[in-house]
Amino acid sequence: MLEVPADRAHGDWACNAALVNARTYGTAPRKIADAVLGRLDLSGTFFDRCEVAGPGFLNFYYSPAFYTAVLREIRENGERYGRSDFGGGKRVLVEFVSANPTGPMHIGNARGGAIGDCLSSVLDAAGYHVEREFYVNDAGNQINKFAASLEARYLQIYKGEDAVPFPEDGYKGADIVAHAKHFAEQYGDQYVASTSEERRKALVDFALPQNIEGLRRDLLKYRISYDHWFRESTLHANGDVDRVVEGLKKRGATYEKEGAVWFKGSEYGSEDFVLVRSNGVPTYVVPDIAYHYNKLVTRGFDKAIDVLGADHHGYVPRLKGALKALGVDESRLDVLLMQMVRLVRNGEVIKASKRSGKAITLVTLLEEVPVDAARFFFNQREPNSELDFDLDLAVQQDSQNPVYYVQYAHARLCSLFKNLAAEGMTLRDCTDEELALLRAPEEIALMRHLSTFAEEIVESAKHYDPARIPRYAVTLATLFHKFYTACRVKGEADSLAAARLYLCDCTRTVLRNTLALLKISAPESM
Repeated sequence: MLEVPADRAHGDWACNAALVNARTYGTAPRKIADAVLGRLDLSGTFFDRCEVAGPGFLNFYYSPAFYTAVLREIRENGERYGRSDFGGGKRVLVEFVSANPTGPMHIGNARGGAIGDCLSSVLDAAGYHVEREFYVNDAGNQINKFAASLEARYLQIYKGEDAVPFPEDGYKGADIVAHAKHFAEQYGDQYVASTSEERRKALVDFALPQNIEGLRRDLLKYRISYDHWFRESTLHANGDVDRVVEGLKKRGATYEKEGAVWFKGSEYGSEDFVLVRSNGVPTYVVPDIAYHYNKLVTRGFDKAIDVLGADHHGYVPRLKGALKALGVDESRLDVLLMQMVRLVRNGEVIKASKRSGKAITLVTLLEEVPVDAARFFFNQREPNSELDFDLDLAVQQDSQNPVYYVQYAHARLCSLFKNLAAEGMTLRDCTDEELALLRAPEEIALMRHLSTFAEEIVESAKHYDPARIPRYAVTLATLFHKFYTACRVKGEADSLAAARLYLCDCTRTVLRNTLALLKISAPESM
């Protein structure tokens, strides 16, 4: 194994080859390590020495040439530093948020948006061809509830609330009342005497496009832009929903029971479940199967990634089982299950009910918390971890607020360059000998961290863990602040001052690139 030691005094890399081969050679690990060390030739490598430590570890130390090469690479690549071809250009479709268009987006959608968008950026930087998609649930039961809710509010305007009971499972938000009021302002009582079917269709046709446009507008405020807005209704209109059921029937993956069509889920890694009810209406999962078949087969993406709430954990095996039955490699679908968010103010959790219409929405959150802070905070924890979002901390302007702390590091760098330029000192190229002067522990630690940026992006992409990016940013800011305190630029000999300014420029570039992955601004002054 090669690993990075927890204590960097033990080297930049440690190898346990001598220990694991001790039994094979019947020799003490330390003796094997000494033998290897005696034959080791590091010429032409980025290591200047290797030492034997403890029971027989081989510890390797980077040479100054390694750090020089890192700084040169950052300067040469600029905003492209950190990018790689790890993904080999494979086509990946990331679907996230996909909030029901029957109302405003809630806090869970806000977290899903930040995670999905950052993950997309990470995958893109890691060499995948990435497209972002919003799935518009404009058909099915939630639209029926939306229609019934609108209808009740509309009729209550003319007949009174006592005369028109509101559906028990209806949407009680203020947005439903507003839609009904605006509809009445435009059409008056024209639809009061209509059939319920005609009235509901008119109300949905009026309100739904406004809601979808509102979702698009609010997400743009959140710095999220999609390549595709895919409507569920198209799957019904073009026959894909029916074709899925017929395809599963032809493959012998269904059976009938009490007039309903069931999927033999137990043969494909899930439990059996109903595809088509006895009344001939498909269940909600059928359009979802058709949708994912469309992603992976019709449109031919190599990988589909869904960012969903944790309440979908039972849904994933059903979806994968159905795809498998249709002849699709189910491993091409990956689902990121995201845990709940608790909003905290004054140390206490804020309780709000979505059903009552009093939940804090994405829009109301962004009225209170800067977009930069929201996107950073939502990505601080792994998606599968619950998140306490501290509203007070998010608006704090000091080093306790991690996004402020990182942005301040960038602003501090920009101020340094501005102040030095005013005194006649500007950035210039440095020789290898000058860059080799950067040997202070704080300089080494900072350069070592800069060198791992591309690796951090790849690891984040491999594990679908965008939380690695904010962590990397905070560590980078911390290492820079330590360097800034310990290592002067002004007042040093010209060669060392130039090398340190070169390092500062590279740090500024990588900080900016890290924040760009999160779509967070990199201010030049604070």
